[in-house]
Order: sequence, then C-alpha cells, then structure tokens
Amino acid sequence: MKHVSILVPYDSVLAAIFDPRYILSAVNQFLIDAGKEPAFDIKLIGLEPQIQLSGGVFSVNIDALCKDVEKTDLVIIPALSGDMRTSIARNRELVPWIVDQYHKGAEVTSLCLGAFLLAETGLLDGKECSTHWLFANDFRAMFPNVTLTDGSIITETEHLYSSGGASSYWNLLLHIVEKYVGREMAIRASKFFAIEIDRKSQSPFIMFNGQKRHEDEPIKKAQEFIEENLAEKISIEDLAARFAIGRRHFIRRFKKATNNTPAEYIQRVKIEAAKKHLENTAKNINEVMYDVGYTDVKAFRTVFKKITGLSPIDYKHRYNRQNAA
Repeated sequence: MKHVSILVPYDSVLAAIFDPRYILSAVNQFLIDAGKEPAFDIKLIGLEPQIQLSGGVFSVNIDALCKDVEKTDLVIIPALSGDMRTSIARNRELVPWIVDQYHKGAEVTSLCLGAFLLAETGLLDGKECSTHWLFANDFRAMFPNVTLTDGSIITETEHLYSSGGASSYWNLLLHIVEKYVGREMAIRASKFFAIEIDRKSQSPFIMFNGQKRHEDEPIKKAQEFIEENLAEKISIEDLAARFAIGRRHFIRRFKKATNNTPAEYIQRVKIEAAKKHLENTAKNINEVMYDVGYTDVKAFRTVFKKITGLSPIDYKHRYNRQNAA
C-alpha cells in the first residue's frame, strides 16, 4: 500500500485537497469491491492540527503533522490561492519537508498553482513544469530556472509531477491512479468521475494577454503597435526600424521582455483576436482570417491549431454562442 501525504498548506484551495482524497479513496473502494487490497493509505498533512481556509469559512483537520511523518511515497501539493509570494512565505516551513521526502524517494505532485510551492523547493530547477496558464508570466518571473510548458496539462520529470490550470488536475490524478494501480482502474475512475481520460492540453482555454510588466518602453510600444494593427502584415524588420533598434538586438530584447519572439507574439495576438471573432460573431472562417491579417487559409489553420490545439472550425463549434444555443 502506498502512503500518500496530501499537504494542507495555508491559503490552499479546499477542492484541491478534497478531490485527490476523494478519487484515491474511491479507487480504494473499487479495489475492495473487487476483493482486492486497497492501494492507498491517505493522510492529510500540515503544520498544525487544524488549518483555516477561505478566510476561516472552512477548517481542515489534519491527520498528522509534517514533523511526525518520517517517510511517505507520494506528496500531493494542492493549489494555492491569493498572492503567490505571500502564500509561499506563509508556507515556507513546508519546503524543507518536501525536499527531504523527495530525497528519501517520495514522488511529488503539484496541482495547478501548487506548482509555485513546488518550484520554491528548488527541485524543479532545470526541469519542466506546468501550472495555470493565467499565472504563467508570474511563474516565469519568480522561477526563471524552471522551464514552464505552455499549454500542457501534465508534466512529469524525475518523479516530479505538475498539472495545468484549475480542474485539469483531475487528469493528473488519473495519471497517478494509472501509474500506481493500472490502466483499467484509471479508466474506471475516469468513468465514475466523468473525466475525459488522456486529455493532454489546456491550450483551448488559454487567453493570451501579452506580458507587459517590464520596463523596456520601446518593446512595450512595439507590443501595443502589434495589437493595434491586427489586420496588417507586420515584419520584424519594420518593427525594429520603427523603434530604431537593430533587428537582432530588437529580437533579443523582445524575447527577454515578453517571453515570446516578435514572430510568436504577432501570431499569438492575431490568433487571440481570431478566437474572439469565432466565439462571438457569425463570421465564417475566411472572414475571420482576413480580419486578423492572414490571406493563406492553410497557414492560418496551421498556426491556429498549433496555438489552440483545435482547428478554427472545431473551435467555433465548441465555443460559439450561436452553436451552443
């Protein structure tokens, strides 16, 4: 039986504590019903016997204090809430315990914004990680030594696991079930909880909002120019010349400030605008394509699918209000 420690940090999201406990307990019951031994010994672990969450609306009773848990097989770090720097500071005492358990052989899993606490341990330095797409820029600023994988729902590297935004952590929990108990039980759990198994990407849900929290004013003006001239064909050379910066130096500065090359940024801005048209208007694919400055249907479809994970027509069918009516 695997010993599972679900951490209960201060400022954590209650659902991200309850849900892993729920699914792993359900798998135990499935096994018992089949005449088998349960797979998981599940404990809620914290720094004090009772943790207040959501401004004191909820109280979580802890099964064991961190200092009393010598060894565990799996550590689950739930999503945090509020300001990430503040939450990490409040939970700093958990960091050495997580590191110690990892070096003793435990696997460590972060759910959604729990990635911030996992990254604070330093265990992710030089490795890949997933988190909620909305907090990607904050994560990169705080943890420049970690490679954030845009769009990924599950990232696994050297016994460290992380998940994308919000409810996508259910897919990571299914992955954990499959790893420890097998594919058949993971499928059964996916059916019981009505979760789409093997979902790999959160790309369709990402809303691109260009990183502008930097001090490079010419680059910020270049971003604004791109966003205000969607229908135009914008070249890197023109942008660099407009702001009197050499082409190579412009590309380096743009990438450093925004985490995107100029070409990537132009594509992301145009595709984000296309998504809004597809969601909210009756325009056909060609009309939307022209509105955002594309003239080649194949090129538009290729870029759109690369960024969103869906073709333009599939995206329209899924998210357009008229189609949903």
